[in-house]
Amino acid sequence: MNRTQLFNSGIMQAPFVTSSPLLLKTWGVIASRDEDVVPHEGRGLFWKVWKESELTIVVFEVKNDFDPQQKLVSSSVLKEKNNFRRFEFLCTKKIPELSFNGSVVSLFIDNLEKLDELKSKISSSHPLIITGHGVGGAIASLFTVLLLESIGSGKKRPLCITFGSPLIGDKKLQEAISRSSIWSSCFLHVVSYKDSLPKKLNSQPVDYMPFGTFLFCSDTGATCFGNPESVLELLVSSINDQSQGFEVADYGKLVKNLNCKAICKDFSLQGMNLTHSTSLNASIRLQLCAALGLTSNMQLQHQNIDINALVTKLERLENKFMFQKMKFDPSKKLNVMKIDMAKLEWYKKHCKSQGSGYYDCFKRGVSTIDQDAVQWQKNLRNYWSDMVEEAEMKPQTEAAAFRTRWLFSGTNYRRMVEPLDIAEYYANGLRKDYEAKGRSRHYVVLEKWLEEDKKEKSDSEGKTKKNVELILTIDSCFWAKLEEALLLCGELDNLKENVEAKGKLLEFENYVYESLKKYEVSPEIFLKGSSYMTWWNKYKGFADNHRLANFMRNPQHFDQYTEGDYSFT
Repeated sequence: MNRTQLFNSGIMQAPFVTSSPLLLKTWGVIASRDEDVVPHEGRGLFWKVWKESELTIVVFEVKNDFDPQQKLVSSSVLKEKNNFRRFEFLCTKKIPELSFNGSVVSLFIDNLEKLDELKSKISSSHPLIITGHGVGGAIASLFTVLLLESIGSGKKRPLCITFGSPLIGDKKLQEAISRSSIWSSCFLHVVSYKDSLPKKLNSQPVDYMPFGTFLFCSDTGATCFGNPESVLELLVSSINDQSQGFEVADYGKLVKNLNCKAICKDFSLQGMNLTHSTSLNASIRLQLCAALGLTSNMQLQHQNIDINALVTKLERLENKFMFQKMKFDPSKKLNVMKIDMAKLEWYKKHCKSQGSGYYDCFKRGVSTIDQDAVQWQKNLRNYWSDMVEEAEMKPQTEAAAFRTRWLFSGTNYRRMVEPLDIAEYYANGLRKDYEAKGRSRHYVVLEKWLEEDKKEKSDSEGKTKKNVELILTIDSCFWAKLEEALLLCGELDNLKENVEAKGKLLEFENYVYESLKKYEVSPEIFLKGSSYMTWWNKYKGFADNHRLANFMRNPQHFDQYTEGDYSFT
């Protein structure tokens, strides 16, 4: 079994890796000079593949004279100058480009052909660890990023373990990888607090940003952080702490020490899994003790670092991080949103009992209940706008599963709430063309999800006569089309001469009839004083579609439609 597959979070995975022989074995392969494992040589880069029956470890090593520079290079520049597009799958509309350390990514591109060969030879049936020390770890991270595109939920994924690796990219790269908990959990970075290399590329902290889980080690223990801003703060603070100079970290000794402590049960990896009885401040202090190798009486001072100030800042960053994670939790908020949807359902029935449709009641907005509906509408719109944004930030395979899970609720929301947005848009009579100028993008995306789902299932909602009285109008932009038709009716005196307006009204007339024929329109449009009836009374003298005119001529047809008993020709 691929044990690294059991965890969707790096913070969950780090304790397992640390307390198992996995970390020790990984470093052992890095340090090994086993003659049976033949290294492969590229341009300034070496790698070797170590295999056993249930595990494959790929080690990257960079020639000693390689000196990574600080300059970042954007993905758009790499595309333009090097025709390098391999990381474009990370980009989204929210993240159109991202940046990498220029010298590290150049080394990677120089060896791309051979690295593609390596990628093709790696068996997907075995657990896979990609690793490297120092700049070799940076190449290991880039190689793992290359593998992310083919990783989906439930499929085997690699684990990248780096030792003393420098940071390789900017905040956009971090955001692109962190948008997927699966992707982010593929990276575990082991760092000695006394090691200079992980901080070497960080003299301009605004440029670089870590991603994945960081395991900070000392001789006395270790602690892990998953919050990139907290990791960055620890790295930056250590840059300023050079009173005793940096050391060449002995990761072999550190890893062996952690493994011995785990075997002797004298070790517990500190992390951010807090109980209500444990304060965040105290937990961070314990973590810093483990990371810095401090004893309890040394907590308040450590060379040039103000521990109290550092704890306070980390506490603020962790609170911010936890708030952001909890800020939009679709599952937790869904029940609240169901209540608001139920309130709008009630509002819809209440409006009908008053002899008017909920669209027209909301548009007039004369009662306190109408004002309450505004708040319910706003709550739902904010929730689903965030939901769509969340889905678009996910990798393609995760996003597809996400869409499938929320498609039904999202469709009901769109059909219930978008008409209220349309009512607001046209309320003052000064605006036109909602679909082109006023429609929120998240409605467009939700509608696209439904159309894609229909294509995949070769399905259409088709014609149904069941529960017509209770349906929501299928086309959530029906009311926008109606409002545009009403505006055209304002030019009735010149309608005969206005060929373009006449054509648009005829188009809307046919659209209404076909929608009614499929039972896709809520019967509330027939209520006296509705916007639809207002339009029809203005337009009926000009109607060209005799089928719609025949239907509208007899109010009994409205009752038959509501009961699903009208026979359209």
